[in-house]
This record gives sequence, structure tokens and C-alpha cells, in this order.
Amino acid sequence: MKIRTVLLSALFAVSICGVSLQAEAAEVKVGASPTPHAEILKAAIPLMKAKGHDLKIIEYADYVQPNMALDAGELDANYFQHQPYLTDFNKEKGTKLVSIAAVHYEPFGIYAGKTKALKDLKKKAIVAVPNDTTNEARALLLLQANGLLKLKEGAGLNATRRDIIDNPLKLRIEEIEAAQLVRSLPDVDIAPINGNYAILGGLKVKDALAAESADSIAATTYANILTVREGDEGRPELKALVEVLKGEEIKAFINKTYEGAVVPSK
Repeated sequence: MKIRTVLLSALFAVSICGVSLQAEAAEVKVGASPTPHAEILKAAIPLMKAKGHDLKIIEYADYVQPNMALDAGELDANYFQHQPYLTDFNKEKGTKLVSIAAVHYEPFGIYAGKTKALKDLKKKAIVAVPNDTTNEARALLLLQANGLLKLKEGAGLNATRRDIIDNPLKLRIEEIEAAQLVRSLPDVDIAPINGNYAILGGLKVKDALAAESADSIAATTYANILTVREGDEGRPELKALVEVLKGEEIKAFINKTYEGAVVPSK
């Protein structure tokens, strides 16, 4: 009788272990911008598979829907934005989304349109900048760093064109949707452009007229993050995704693929 009881207990334990192991495997749905985020995630698929999880990537062409879909429970995570944008989005939309990892940083560059060098800019030249708050500030800070304008003290990461206090060339700052900046280049003199949209548009950081320095405020502030709903930070499959995206294999992929246009976060 004792032997039978022990055998039944052992079988029950194995059964429980089997259920537990099966429950640990999960499909992780992640929303991402096509470049470079979705490309990096595609490189992570076999690495997640090795950890027992299926990684499904849903691509988005804008900066709003990936957060709305995550908030609605249609995604498990998203990967397309930086913390200042997320903070601003949460405040505006009332969402409760949080970062669980800084994955990479994309140097913001000033690209040539009708004017091919910063020194050749004429008075009232047209400068296109992103029209969302955090990225517009980033563009203006880069213009300031290159002596093209001066912002009100303390404007920092909340700067808009209304905070410009000195504009020697009377540059005409035009706010344009970030995704349209590359297309706008033939119609403007210069444009500071987000790294992912620059890459998608066939632009290279090495060809930019100027780019953010590694020690700039942007380098530490604008890392692209893996975002989840508040309360999901401890989910094992999401922790596994963080390990993969912060791992040496993905760092090597980023460095080889993007040649400085995308830089792994520390």
C-alpha cells in the first residue's frame, strides 16, 4: 500500500511539473516600428525559441497605435519609443505603461535637403522638425548644439519652437509628422530626423550634417525601450525577452547591421 501511495505521489509530482513547464511557454506579441525595432526583434525570434517562447511581431507605422494596442491588451509589449515620449503619452492618454529595459539608442541627425551644408544656410531657410513634443525638443537641442539657434534657459526636453529666444538666420521652423520628414527633404533646407525614420528612408548617420554626440543629454535620455503594462513587469516570458534583447547576440547583430546608426544601450 505504501509503495502504491509513493508511486501515485511521484506520478502526481511529475504531472504537476509537466503542467508547470508547459505553462511557462508563451507567445509574446510585441508591437514595433519596422526599422530598426522589428528587424532587431526578428533576430531575437530564435533566441526566444531557445528559451521556450514564441515571439510574434506586429509592425506599426506610427507612434500612437502601438501604445493604444498595448494598453488595450492586444499586445504583451511594444518596442518603438523612448522614455520621454512614453511619459508624455501616459500623461496625455491616461495610460499606465512602463519601461522594463533600455535596448538601444539611435543618434538623431541633421540631414540635407536643398541646402547641403550647415554653413551654407541662408536667412529664412526652412527647417523641418518632428511635430511631437519630445522629438521636437530633441531636434531643437541638436540645432542649438550646432549654433543655429538658442533656446530659453531650462526649456530642455520640453522645448518647442516657442522657446527659441535667438534665431540669427531667422530660420523658419516647420513642424512635420516624424514619419514624413525624409519625404519632406526635397522641399526644405535641412531636417533633424529620428534615427529609425532616417534608416527607413535610406539615410545614413555618417552622411548627416551633424549628429548627437555620445555624451549629449539625448544619448542618456532617448534610449529606445521595451514597454509593458504596469503590473506585467514580472512575467517570466517578458523577463526572457529582456535577457535576449540585452544579450551579446543581439548587441552583435545591432553593431554589425547598423554600423553606428543604432547603438546598443548599456
